Amino acid sequence: MKARVHVMLKNGVLDPQGEAVRHALGQLGFDGVEGVRQGKVIEIDLAESDAEAARARVTEMCEKLLANTVIETYSVEIA
Repeated sequence: MKARVHVMLKNGVLDPQGEAVRHALGQLGFDGVEGVRQGKVIEIDLAESDAEAARARVTEMCEKLLANTVIETYSVEIA
């Protein structure tokens, strides 16, 4: 079973990487880009065969390691 975790900074948290990308896009002639938020995607291969158990396990991974829940949000997809 595969899991995909999307981690993003919470709204209101400064995103210097996103701002650098927004600025670079403007320099390359891509006008009208008002904001960019940069995050990360983590793909995990699991031996788990039950989707709900897999989701619970990956959620625990997010809470303990994969996301800094003080400044980041995350979502989990199980396939």
